Amino acid sequence: MSEHPKIPLVTTIKERCRVCYTCVRECPAKAIRVADGQAEVMVERCIGCGNCVQVCGQHAKKVYDSIPQVEALLDSADRVAAIVAPSFPASFVDWEHTQVTGLMRGLGFDYVFEVAFGADLVAERYRDLLQRDDDRRYIATSCPAIVAYIRHYYPELTSALAPIVSPMTAMARVVHRDHGDDVKVVFIGPCIAKKEESAASEMADVDAALTFEEVQQMARDRNLTKANVDTSDFDPPYGGLGALFPISRGLIQSARLQEDLTRDDIISTDGRLGFVEAVKEFDAGHCKPRLLEVLACQGCIMGPGIPNGEPLFRRRHRVSKYVRNRLETTDLEDWHREVERFADLDLSQSYVPDDQRLPDPTDEQLDAILAELGKKCVEDELNCGACGYETCREHAVAIYKGLAENEMCLPFMIEKLRETVESLAQSKEKLAQTQETLMHAEKLASMGQLAAGIAHELNNPLGVILMYAHLVLEDYGVEDKEMRDDLQMLAQQADRCKNIVAGLLHFARQHKTALILVDIRRFIEDTLKLMTIPSSINVTIKHEGGPYYAQMDRDQITQVLTNLIGNAIHAMPDGGDLTVGFGGDEDELRLYVKDTGAGIPKENLKRIFEPFFSTKESGKGTGMGLAVSYGIIKMHRGNMSVVSNAEPDQGPTGATFTVTLPRRGGKPVDAGNADTEKVQTSEAKI
Repeated sequence: MSEHPKIPLVTTIKERCRVCYTCVRECPAKAIRVADGQAEVMVERCIGCGNCVQVCGQHAKKVYDSIPQVEALLDSADRVAAIVAPSFPASFVDWEHTQVTGLMRGLGFDYVFEVAFGADLVAERYRDLLQRDDDRRYIATSCPAIVAYIRHYYPELTSALAPIVSPMTAMARVVHRDHGDDVKVVFIGPCIAKKEESAASEMADVDAALTFEEVQQMARDRNLTKANVDTSDFDPPYGGLGALFPISRGLIQSARLQEDLTRDDIISTDGRLGFVEAVKEFDAGHCKPRLLEVLACQGCIMGPGIPNGEPLFRRRHRVSKYVRNRLETTDLEDWHREVERFADLDLSQSYVPDDQRLPDPTDEQLDAILAELGKKCVEDELNCGACGYETCREHAVAIYKGLAENEMCLPFMIEKLRETVESLAQSKEKLAQTQETLMHAEKLASMGQLAAGIAHELNNPLGVILMYAHLVLEDYGVEDKEMRDDLQMLAQQADRCKNIVAGLLHFARQHKTALILVDIRRFIEDTLKLMTIPSSINVTIKHEGGPYYAQMDRDQITQVLTNLIGNAIHAMPDGGDLTVGFGGDEDELRLYVKDTGAGIPKENLKRIFEPFFSTKESGKGTGMGLAVSYGIIKMHRGNMSVVSNAEPDQGPTGATFTVTLPRRGGKPVDAGNADTEKVQTSEAKI
């Protein structure tokens, strides 16, 4: 067979392809590559079996259109002959053969012949081949898809291909001998692979190949039906038992050979699974017939070029019925004379390998691909077949060869989807927290602006009231006890108002942080010395790992820690345990204040950082402490959080406030004893 540019027998209509991988599963040659989510038929690997066309529910596979080429031949001055495959009764349902012939002539063909006669000649050649006294094993070459499969994927078996042409080529040579080499020959049948075979013919026996579906399309374009065509018979020579070729084992009966199951001299099989397994076993030497007769379809009657949807045995019945009727009216003596007349016709054919095999991965490479798919042990290999490959390992091999993608694996994609859903849930939670923080910051900013205005307006009159209250108290407080008590109350409440105004001003101001390197151990101890802690409260300092030093604004963080410790003391009026701890890592400092008090109710947790919100009794708190502290921590680019339990039946009560700050640097060179840094946990009782 001569080298030539291969015809793209099947292409994918990308707009229709839903990437269901059905075509991958049904392709015996694995000639379909999935790239970027699209199934692409690889021209050089395709054998033209047409399985992908038949199984595609989205009609996303398009067969190479030979109609323009044939119409150009019919419009030319050349004589054109149609040679019709013997499977035509399965395609032209309820058509008489004379109507089919009339249709061909109506399309413009000068001659219409039966390929069945070419099949008769081929059957005789196979009979002669097997009667030779040698030990050679052969693979039948009637099916062009099988020939392509052998040449592409079992090139070492190319020499086993029977050196006999297909019935199509045989009939074309009959036509050329009887009517001249200048006659153009068009094959009409059920097979897509015949298009490639006709183009690859080294003797240019066949000029073009049409499927039955294409012929019916041409008939519809010309409004030709079985009711309006002129009936006529085929041109001689007429076919005999060769008309059984499109039925599985038809070659065996046509050649009057016997498939003896006790000897295994002849083995016949068909279909995607059957022929692949048969060729594999033939190559391995597990079956050693003289002739392996295989068809890519379940007989040619199930070829992809037949447009109707009738089942196998109904089609088989139509062909068998036609053969019976033809044999009843055929002059057998005349048929034998015709066969003898072409006994010297050259029906030989040679085949050359066309190796399309791709290198296989090593075990290490295969294991690496499987690991990427999440299949780290045999139990992970589900072999569900959703990717189009029977096993996970076959899929991994296809990925290595560039024929498949990781995303074809359904369990892999389910796991990726699960991870994505979890990631989205986390992102949603973070977004909600960020939104809450922004709303809180916006609320603080608005209240800060309001507070600044109010504080400035109230500060001066409050100072005047407080000053005059003290003056009056000095002048009249000694003589009149009742008046002294009233004046003291006035001064006390005015002083409280001034503290509230001072808190508002502090809250409203945008302070800058003056960062210095601070020893956290000493910082906590110094802060605790500023506090008045009842003897009923047991205080513990804990270090939970990480460096002892961090950069911060000491005064501002002192204010924060003082507020948190004060709140903790207030929460334990009857005593308890107060823990001040710190830890973190090289990048982050974590301070926390933990108490064993009554805890904060759940309904109050979201409001504790709001200005003027307080859980203390009236007159014992301004509600500004945590709001100011929160603002200080945010200015340090840190965060403050709280965990609390106020329900005794759910465990120990209490609250833990945690402050997280960036360290912004390490300890100084002369900072303390180096051995101290290695301590991971320390406790100090105060």
